[in-house]
Formats: sequence, structure tokens, C-alpha cells
Amino acid sequence: MRLVEIMRPNPKIVTPASTIGEAFRLLRENRIRHLPVIDQGKLVGIVSDRDLRDALPSSLLNHEDDEMVFSRPVTEIMKHEVITGHPLDFLEDAAKTVYMHKVGCLPIVEGDELVGIITESDIFHSLVELFGVNRPSSHIEVEVEDRVGVLAEVSNVFRDAQTNVTSVIVYPCRVPTRKLLVFRVQTIDPRNVLQLLKERGFHVVAPIDEGGPLS
Repeated sequence: MRLVEIMRPNPKIVTPASTIGEAFRLLRENRIRHLPVIDQGKLVGIVSDRDLRDALPSSLLNHEDDEMVFSRPVTEIMKHEVITGHPLDFLEDAAKTVYMHKVGCLPIVEGDELVGIITESDIFHSLVELFGVNRPSSHIEVEVEDRVGVLAEVSNVFRDAQTNVTSVIVYPCRVPTRKLLVFRVQTIDPRNVLQLLKERGFHVVAPIDEGGPLS
């Protein structure tokens, strides 16, 4: 999945001349958390609701200085080094970037032009949809040998059980020669496919029956 498919186009923006008060109103009125700062068509910074909270006095104090803070330009609180994404980047790469750099959003730029924005909430929502957990389904984990063709062999079991696979993820195991295949299947009663996996000699890690993992 490419970012162009899930990004929010035409994001709200501010300019270096915008005041902190203007930025605060934009965030509150649009229920958003990030505002790219654009100067002559180029992305020069980003301001977040956290930046605004840090700029204001504590809620435990009086607010006599609020108006003075609100009149200051956003350049005084914005982040100048902005981590961005490209419309053709993959969703998982964007998720990795957000995770590694601990940022709440990625402005999406093409050349020098800001074309959209994607937030950590957008990424989380898209991953939930991609894994199929937002639809009635079941989670099945199968531990297998790390060898060519084993995924196809396990997939054949789901085919023979007439059970549709909505997503599959491959995880490493503690044992280097083994892999964990995590399936999301389109059924709320996986007993048939679990029994067939057992009969074909595959080690089912989850779900666990009363006697332990199916194997």
C-alpha cells in the first residue's frame, strides 16, 4: 500500500508569519495535531499541539501571559528539521520511520511541494485494515521450517479447508531454522482448518486447545 492511497491531501498549513494564536485556533477548530509551516511554497518546519502546550504557561498558573505568547510567530516554537515521506513510499516504510524517529506525523512531499500528510493514527488505522482484524476473522499461528516452499504448503491446507486467508505475516522464531507464519483467516470458527493442519503434520502455536498447542 502506497502513502498516496491513505494520506490526507491539502493539509491545513501556517506560514512563518502566522502567530502561535492562529496555529492554536487552526488545530482546535480542525481537531488536528500538526501544522506544516510553508514559506513560498516550501516546507520549512512543523508545529504540533505539543509545541503549543510547551509554549504556554502551566495550567496551574494564571494566564496573564497567554496573549503575549499567542502573538508570537510560530517560527519561535516550530521544529525546523522535518522528517517527510513521498507519495510512493510504502505504508510499512512510513510506519518504520514514525517508529524510529518517534514523530507523530509525516508531511508528504513531492519535489518541493507539500501534497499531503499522514499521522501515526492514519498508519495505525491502515495497518488494522491491512491485517484484516477489523472484520470477523480468526488468528492462526503455525511454526514451520525455514525453507523454500513451506508457505505454499501451509496455504494449500487453507485452500483444502475452503478457508480464505485475509493476511499473512512471517515472523522469525528463536530457533534460526524455524519461522512463525501468522494468518488472519475469514472465519470465526477455525476448528476445521486447525484439525486439517494437525493432520498434515504442522505445528499450530495458536490458538491453543485445552491440551496445549495443536501439533
